[in-house]
Amino acid sequence: MREKVGLACTTCLSRNHITEKNKQTQTHRIEMKKFCKHCNAHTLHRETK
Repeated sequence: MREKVGLACTTCLSRNHITEKNKQTQTHRIEMKKFCKHCNAHTLHRETK
C-alpha cells in the first residue's frame, strides 16, 4: 500500500514537498534532492513523520 509522506528541506527545515512511497518495500526514510523555494536552490530533502 502506498502512503503519502512529507519531505522537509535539510537547510531551512521547511516542509514543502509531498511524495508517495510503498512502506512494505521501503522501510528506510526517503532522501531526495529537490528545489526549495525558500532557499532558492536544490537541496537535500528528507522524509518527515
